[in-house]
Amino acid sequence: MDRDEALRHLNEPFDVLIIGGGATGLGMAVDSASRGYSTALVEAGDFAQGASSRSTKLAHGGVRYLRLGHISLVREALRERRLMMRNAPHLVHETRFLVPTTSVWERLYYAVGLKLYDALAGRLNLTPSRVVDARTTHELAPTLSFKDSSGGIVYSDAQFNDSRYAMSLARTAHDSGAVLVNYAPVTALTHDNGKVCGAQVTDLESGQTHTVRAKAVVNATGVQTDTVRCMDHADAPPMVRASQGIHVVLDRSFLPGETAIMVPKTSDGRVFFLIPWEGRVLAGTTDTPVDINGNEPTALEEEVEFVLFHAGQYLTRKPQRSDVLSVFAGLRPLVKDGAANTAKMSRDHTILVSDSGLVTITGGKWTTYRRMAEEAVTRAAATAGLPARKCVTESLTLHGAAGTNTPWREFSATDEEITAFEIRYPGCLHPRMPYSNAMAAYVIVNEMPLHLADVLSRRLRALLLDARAAVESAPRVAALMAEIQGRDSGWVERELAGFASLTQHYMLSPETPDA
Repeated sequence: MDRDEALRHLNEPFDVLIIGGGATGLGMAVDSASRGYSTALVEAGDFAQGASSRSTKLAHGGVRYLRLGHISLVREALRERRLMMRNAPHLVHETRFLVPTTSVWERLYYAVGLKLYDALAGRLNLTPSRVVDARTTHELAPTLSFKDSSGGIVYSDAQFNDSRYAMSLARTAHDSGAVLVNYAPVTALTHDNGKVCGAQVTDLESGQTHTVRAKAVVNATGVQTDTVRCMDHADAPPMVRASQGIHVVLDRSFLPGETAIMVPKTSDGRVFFLIPWEGRVLAGTTDTPVDINGNEPTALEEEVEFVLFHAGQYLTRKPQRSDVLSVFAGLRPLVKDGAANTAKMSRDHTILVSDSGLVTITGGKWTTYRRMAEEAVTRAAATAGLPARKCVTESLTLHGAAGTNTPWREFSATDEEITAFEIRYPGCLHPRMPYSNAMAAYVIVNEMPLHLADVLSRRLRALLLDARAAVESAPRVAALMAEIQGRDSGWVERELAGFASLTQHYMLSPETPDA
């Protein structure tokens, strides 16, 4: 992927222009380009910079949606879960979950619910759920604190690295001929005889403006959905409500082994997870209605305390603020449906076509991105009068799936590339990180990062795994970017200062601010 080359192609006419480079937009780029439509995608920031890199890292049906009665959503997501595993085996894998229970009645209740979960998956189900006794529960999760445990239920779902999956989508779209540009916000939509026919796009690197022409224009901008809709029609009524979810990252010693914990219901109505991930433990999440304000949401103190409190309820070693390696927040774009509590709002998606022909898709969840993309591309093609072409993404293998099964498995690199980069850039990036200098160099060369955070937060997950280790790694990564991309010392200084400021969103002080 070459950004300069992509910018040159933006001046060509396209069949489909996609605004937004999160899971939905990137999924659309794969779908559209693989159908043979000429496709462009522009993203205001970095690929997957928003909610698509800040999820719970699960490809799942959503157990809690059963309780809310969203059966069709669960069935669709379970089917898509299996397709993700089949099409991206290097990025998605089965994970065992334990639901601890405190009574025979509770165990029976959740056993029935999870058998329904299995049944909805049909022939695409993973390992079937089963009831386990208190002894097996302790063997699976020895650090689980449950004085009155009657055992529990074990079931399977899938886990993935969200931003790495997003990058695999980007590279798959590129392989199919799509033009993708990050840090290129849309400043205005263009119209011809009242119909949308493209957009004005600004390259934030050069300041140059590009007029992108397209027969179909799709708004896939997540929490910024209404901003783009107002470019099409100033009086467009708002349709998105933002909900913030946070996750706290802890050392693996809090939950050793490979079994994740799922608590079906917390005080805010959400499922609570404790999940082994990338050598750490991910704890969360919350559901807090918030106003949309900028691209870097910050965990609220009450959210942090909520997560630490609930983690402490289920672990023998209660995590303290000083144990938190990183905390990250993401904004979910929920479609307004009249529910007062965002935790009860549907996670289904909505597609809307304006009078001018602007196609908007919003809502949904990571696991259903492929199905959302399929529906949106079909709708966009029909709206623009493009020839109907069949979607092929159900069986489309993503970029990197045939790669190596080493620590490099998530990076889509061939054995030859790995050897070449390890020879040129030897050594470990940081002793507390699972990354090498060669991995950092590889993503700088191949995956269009423009800033330190692009590498340390999304191409690698350093900022999420250990914020302080990420800060300590920053000078080395900045030096690599300067060497590979031809940056000067002034750029390095600015990037280091900006990254140091950014990381404050991911670190906790040892004590609460009020202490």
